[in-house]
Amino acid sequence: MTRTDEAPSEGPFRDEHLWLGIGGSGIGTWDLDLSTRKLIWSAAARGLLGVSEDHPVSYEFFLSLLEPQDRERAELAVKQSVETGCNLDIQYRVRGTRDRSHWVRTRGSVVRSHDGTPRHLSGIILDIDDQKQVEEALRTREGHLRSILETIPDAMIVIDGRGIMQFFSSAAERQFGYTEQEAIGQNVSVLMPNPDRRRHDGYLARYQSTGERHIIGIGRIVTGQRKDGTTFPMHLSIGEMESSGQPYFTGFVRDLTEYQQTQARLQELQSEIAHVSRLSAMGEMASALAHELNQPLAAISNYMKGSRRLLASSEDPNAAKIATAMDRAAEQALRAGQIIRRLRDFVARGESEKRVESLSKLIEEAGALGLTGAREQGILLRFNLNPDCDLVLVDRVQIQQVLVNLFRNALEAMAHTTRRELVVANSRAAEDMIEVEVSDTGHGFSDDVRTKLFQTFFTTKETGMGVGLSISRTIVEAHGGRMSVESNPSGGATFRFTLPAAASSESLE
Repeated sequence: MTRTDEAPSEGPFRDEHLWLGIGGSGIGTWDLDLSTRKLIWSAAARGLLGVSEDHPVSYEFFLSLLEPQDRERAELAVKQSVETGCNLDIQYRVRGTRDRSHWVRTRGSVVRSHDGTPRHLSGIILDIDDQKQVEEALRTREGHLRSILETIPDAMIVIDGRGIMQFFSSAAERQFGYTEQEAIGQNVSVLMPNPDRRRHDGYLARYQSTGERHIIGIGRIVTGQRKDGTTFPMHLSIGEMESSGQPYFTGFVRDLTEYQQTQARLQELQSEIAHVSRLSAMGEMASALAHELNQPLAAISNYMKGSRRLLASSEDPNAAKIATAMDRAAEQALRAGQIIRRLRDFVARGESEKRVESLSKLIEEAGALGLTGAREQGILLRFNLNPDCDLVLVDRVQIQQVLVNLFRNALEAMAHTTRRELVVANSRAAEDMIEVEVSDTGHGFSDDVRTKLFQTFFTTKETGMGVGLSISRTIVEAHGGRMSVESNPSGGATFRFTLPAAASSESLE
């Protein structure tokens, strides 16, 4: 066993000052006699390995201190060093006397005799437990970052100053069709269609020479090209960093294909609703006009007939002509009344194409139109939808028109209130009907206003026409339902309307 405070008398440890300096720095020293397998450890080495100063040591004892999965690897490294003369450099975990194993690193080299025979394997032992913990923390963080990059929908691509791709995330693989191995090492211009592909290297060189930014730090909608040659719209944001004096650029790519398709569908749906709304408004106005004009036309006809009888006793030479003109006027008044009755009958029929629809989908699509900007106004939206009351037999566009009108009215009613909450719910009603409830926390209605809300041309808005709720109730009643409104005890109003439920066995088209 070696002495702890002075250099041993044999082997490589002959310089006492060097020995004390190495031991005092926390670096352990060791020597293995290859012929006797005798092992000598310094005090610092014993401390690192958790062995007391009076405990006898040997090569076999050293191997027993290692974690089982590290023993074979350590023994193989020692054997290769002795046989080939290469330096020994291994890292392993020591169980020792601590609560957990800790990492050490052993380095050494073969000491040969004058005839070249290997006699000793000597070296040092270093404590690398802190280093391993840092490495493990870095691996954990890298794993977390990689898992985030693999799950976020936006693609991330890193390029160097020459435009060569250095990192290609899983989302980028899905968006562009290249694997990570295929993409890394290629110029990022392969992800662009012409003419951007031809111009990209020039853009990069100009930025590096002038520092003038055109897209870095500014999101922009551009066109990307997949591996199969197809193109797609994407939103591109680029960040810049520097590492070891070299510039790197990170691009975040969002595929806008689905977004643009959704926007196009919403615009189409909005156009359909606007068209039906105009037709419904015209029909409602026509119905109102028919009701109002029918009576004066009938009165005109009666007055004409009465005047015709008075002319019968007149001796005016033009009496015959006047009588004929009055007869024709009465006929035209009757004809106008018949035209208006036919128009009113046509409007009253309210013929529409009804299909089985998902109520939750109708509310979602109507919300995309009628609730635009609601969250920006600080309005809390709650959709309490029961999936067991979802299928209804309706005209999709007409019911969405009703929902959009109620949503917009609710937003306007809450424009100046402190509490802003909109709740949409559905429930089963009697007689195979489903009830839809739209409740807000707006200014509400007084009793006298609430009784007039569904009257044509009645409005509480400064610029309103007074036909929205009237049209909505007409549409609901044309579906066989009922529409009502009530004031909420805590403020605001709740509109309710019913729709015919569809059997679950019926299929959605």
